[in-house]
Amino acid sequence: MQKINTLFSLENKVAIITGASSGLGVTFANALADAGAKVILAARRKDLLEKLVEKLQAIDKQAMAVACDVTREEDVTRLVDTAIKNYGQVDILVNNAGIANSVPAEIETADQFRQVMDVNVTGSFLCARQCGAAMLEAGKGSIINIASMMGLVGIGQIPQAAYNTSKGAIVNMTRELAAQWARRGVRVNALAPGWFPSEMTSDLFENEQAARFISRKTPMGRPGNPSELIGPLLLLASDASSFMTGQTIVVDGGWTIV
Repeated sequence: MQKINTLFSLENKVAIITGASSGLGVTFANALADAGAKVILAARRKDLLEKLVEKLQAIDKQAMAVACDVTREEDVTRLVDTAIKNYGQVDILVNNAGIANSVPAEIETADQFRQVMDVNVTGSFLCARQCGAAMLEAGKGSIINIASMMGLVGIGQIPQAAYNTSKGAIVNMTRELAAQWARRGVRVNALAPGWFPSEMTSDLFENEQAARFISRKTPMGRPGNPSELIGPLLLLASDASSFMTGQTIVVDGGWTIV
């Protein structure tokens, strides 16, 4: 039996985190690095990535930044090739890049809808496909797709049809990739956060009425703290979840239970 103090260790693992320039992506990058992983940080805003790399390197963590637009196949290919060239392998993918818009469905344009789907669904698929190919060749790996509780329920009062649709797609893409790759050593799971403060949700939390709505509707009576996602993230990234695949872990303070 593996010792408890090493069960969640990511020593000698290589992790790619997309959408790592801000918000929850920064939390995920710090957590995986703290657990011992060498981290490749990917996003479009390379200047922000490089600042995070500097902070990690200052505390003796191995990290590098790669500019990447997840909707561009050539960028995703270059991202994975860079990881393999520098570290020899890819063990973990955190598929975190995503965007949202809040607009009533009756006036949401096709272009607005497509843009969200392109980043959140197509981009996640391209990253999973490219990392998955490398993992399948190695016979091991863990892919963590960042879904949302909004992929499981509707909300209505904060209208975002494209985002909610995209996250529902992520939940089922997770199941399908897991089913295809389970016998070949690659696990695919999803993490579905509820309301957490981030760059994407800043407008909501700055709106007093919206902030009250979130706290009132959440059974725990408050939004989450980003640090509360670290435990589930490390579970899925590490050998602690070696017999889990195709699952979505919801971290939402109880929102989806009522």
